[in-house]
Amino acid sequence: MKYKNIESATFLARPNRFIAKVKLQRQEVVCHVKNTGRCKELLVPGAKVYLEKSTNPLRKTLYDLVAVKKGSLLINMDAQAPNQAAQEWLAADGLGPLTLIKPETTYGDSRFDFYLEKGSQKGFLEVKGVTLEKDGLVSFPDAPTERGVKHIQELIKCHQEGYLAYLLFVIQMEPVKYFRPHWETHPAFAEALIEAKAAGVRLLAYSCHVTKNSMAITDKVKIKLK
Repeated sequence: MKYKNIESATFLARPNRFIAKVKLQRQEVVCHVKNTGRCKELLVPGAKVYLEKSTNPLRKTLYDLVAVKKGSLLINMDAQAPNQAAQEWLAADGLGPLTLIKPETTYGDSRFDFYLEKGSQKGFLEVKGVTLEKDGLVSFPDAPTERGVKHIQELIKCHQEGYLAYLLFVIQMEPVKYFRPHWETHPAFAEALIEAKAAGVRLLAYSCHVTKNSMAITDKVKIKLK
């Protein structure tokens, strides 16, 4: 996936989940944050950030904050980017040849990111974007997510009813050492992952090559559940 009209700025503050104040070309500018997560370890005063300039002159905020520099890492923090990158990855046979890729499909009480078909086989894939990193170890979630637990439970149900079931963690940076559930933040999510793996749900984690203008899924990352 690619962006257009990218500019660099310096992060100043985040008054609420939806906006940030940045210094852009010596002026203070308010921009939209494309991630409602906490991201406290990323959005620190003085951090270099990358903004995409909108082509819509009627918008209240002309810029979207899409990436941030954390030490040597460039981390994409656009919450929409993982699904876009996943769709490109699926189309490029990331899971092998597929005969159908359909985004946003309802099953039971959940809406999964993708419905897939491999010939006569049918399945669902849910995507989770990962931005939390410490010393090369990446984790999810960075805040409790009951919705995430529900998705896992629905994937287990899908598999029990004969569907293929995948949970894909798209790590919005590279390189990383391995992925782990963030037990400290939401142990119920981590326990649900263990249950899902035992039930036959395929857990996948991939890092991404990130530039200020793009993000693409690249390498498989080892998952350590415990």
